[in-house]
Amino acid sequence: MNEDKKQPLPEAEKQDVKSPKPKFVKTEKTPVEPCDPEALIEVQHLTKSFGELTVLNDISEKIMQGEKVAVIGPSGSGKSTFLRCLNVLEDPTDGYVFFEGNNLCDLRVDINVQRRRMGMVFQQFNLFNNMNVLKNITLAPVHIGLQELKRAKRKNLGIKIGNLFRGKEKKKALVPIETSVKKIREEAKANAMRLLERIGLADKASVFPSTLSGGQRQRIAIVRALAMNPKVMLFDEPTSALDPEMVGEVLELIKELADEGMTMVIVTHEMGFAREVATRVMFMDGGKIVEQGPPSEIFGAPKNERLKDFLSKVL
Repeated sequence: MNEDKKQPLPEAEKQDVKSPKPKFVKTEKTPVEPCDPEALIEVQHLTKSFGELTVLNDISEKIMQGEKVAVIGPSGSGKSTFLRCLNVLEDPTDGYVFFEGNNLCDLRVDINVQRRRMGMVFQQFNLFNNMNVLKNITLAPVHIGLQELKRAKRKNLGIKIGNLFRGKEKKKALVPIETSVKKIREEAKANAMRLLERIGLADKASVFPSTLSGGQRQRIAIVRALAMNPKVMLFDEPTSALDPEMVGEVLELIKELADEGMTMVIVTHEMGFAREVATRVMFMDGGKIVEQGPPSEIFGAPKNERLKDFLSKVL
């Protein structure tokens, strides 16, 4: 008898062996449901936990094209985590996030392709300090443009090789390529300068972010997101890191975008701004959306006692 052969674990010890927890769990509580084709963004039973702490608790919500949604609430209520889950910068522990009908929690979906149409503006600007302003704005459009150009060239190469073995009548046409590396760079630069002129910072194109004020850096961060022509803009407390005198210039730019019809989700502590710009206000507390509605109702006639208490301290 071989004594080195591994013996089966006793039942008591088997219970102590912990299997690794999967990153994304699909439970009976949260089956995939057909998403609303009219919704630009839809979340179904969104849950996010950090260890034992549940930050988002079973949220289901829709954001329609053209809406300006302000998310308010006390610190620690899950506002920023909710926003970061919308483009899956934070992986949901459970639930689903849909953007334009695509399930962003499905590993078969290329999340980077979806994020190209979702602009994100952070609290701390997140500009690249080793690049000048123009490079910060053109980096992503040039990178994506070159990627698509290489993909088209590779596809044409495959077609050419395949055509060598096809009959004359079965030869495939090449993918038309109407751009070049030079054209991609020139168009990205022209678009960046147009955006900088819009915010009055065209003369700052060659300077580095560290030499600019907080308000200037945040406006450039917004312009950088706009350079990708997004379908929706996500703002994570865009004025929280700014001096009070610089808040106005950033809010004015966001208001201009709202007036132009841009779909927005804004996490903010600026109650006056939320009242003026938002078409819908969500109040979050304890990882849930406890009340929502038009600004006139949320600020003028709140129903939830926690919301009443919150507004009494911030207004």
